[in-house]
Amino acid sequence: MAFNGYGVWAIYRFEMARALRTFWQSIITPVVTTALYFVVFGTAIGSRMTEVSDVPYGAFIVPGLIMLSLFTNSIFNGSFGIYFPKFTGTIYELLSAPVSPFETVLGYVGAAATKSVILGLVILATAALFTPLHILHPFWMLAFLVLISATFALFGFIIGVWAQSFEQLNFIPMLIVTPLTFLGGAFYSIDMLPDGWRQVSLFNPVVYLISGFRWAFFGVGDVPVAISLGATLGFFLVLLAAVGWIFRTGYRLKA
Repeated sequence: MAFNGYGVWAIYRFEMARALRTFWQSIITPVVTTALYFVVFGTAIGSRMTEVSDVPYGAFIVPGLIMLSLFTNSIFNGSFGIYFPKFTGTIYELLSAPVSPFETVLGYVGAAATKSVILGLVILATAALFTPLHILHPFWMLAFLVLISATFALFGFIIGVWAQSFEQLNFIPMLIVTPLTFLGGAFYSIDMLPDGWRQVSLFNPVVYLISGFRWAFFGVGDVPVAISLGATLGFFLVLLAAVGWIFRTGYRLKA
C-alpha cells in the first residue's frame, strides 16, 4: 500500500489545531514554571552551590528543567491524542479508514513530539533570560530534544491505548515519571551522591536521557554520551515494538 500522506497530515493537523486552541496557556505555563524554578533552585540553592562539574549552577539546571517539562508534556500530548477517540467512540472510524498503523502513529506521535519540541525551545529561551547559556553541541542538543520528545510521545501513545479512565492517564506521568526525573539528576549530578546511591541511580533510565542532553550543552554528563544515546534509541525501539504489538493484536483498541 502506498504511503497515505494525506491521512497522516489530517491526523497531524487535527492534533496541532487542538493544541493551538490553548496556545497562550501552553506558552505562559512553562514560562512561569521555569521562572519559579529559577527563583527556588537558582537563588536558594545556587547561592550555596555555585558550580557543578565546573558549570555555573544556574546554567547546570537548565537541561534538567527542559527535560522535566518535556517528559510529562510529551506523555500527556501523546496519551490524550489517542485516548479521546477511544473515549468518544470515534476510534472505529480511525481503524476503518485507509490509514495504516504506522501512518496513524506517525500522525499522533509526530504532533505530540512537535508540541514538546516547541515547549522545550520556549523553556530554553526563558532560561536564557535568567542565566548566560552557551550550547557546546547545538546539533546534538536538537537531536536529543527531538528524539526524547518522540520517545516519550510514543510512550504516551501506549498509555493512552492502555488507559481506561482519566485517572489512569495521569497515574504513570505523575507518580512514576516525575519522581524518576527528580531522582535522575535533573537538578544535581549523581556524582555528588555516595557510591551506593550512585550505583542505584544508574538503574534509573531517566539518568541517561538527562545526562546526554546536558552533555550537548556543556560537554559533561553523568554517563558517557554514547551510552546515553544508545539508551534513548533502545527505549524508542522497545516502545515502537510495543506499538506494533498493540496494532497486531488490537489490544484495547477494539474493546
